[in-house]
Amino acid sequence: ADESSGYESESAGAERGGAAAAGGGRGRQRRARTAFTSEQVCRLEKTFQRQKYLGATERRKLAAALHLSEIQIKTWFQNRRMKLKRQI
Repeated sequence: ADESSGYESESAGAERGGAAAAGGGRGRQRRARTAFTSEQVCRLEKTFQRQKYLGATERRKLAAALHLSEIQIKTWFQNRRMKLKRQI
């Protein structure tokens, strides 16, 4: 995986069963799955309990505090809201 961009190389995706091949090999490559630390998950969950949606400024601050990208924070919150919706 390319650490600077967060995207897997084509060969890495093909070696693992073809994430790129499954999509026809066209378009953007799949981003490598983020492995959140327990501290990051704990902080994300606490923030989620206070507010279900983050504005750009709040997302930027949380991303900097957790050493994650804003897109990772945004995606985590989207996924967490869907998990809550399924539970309800």
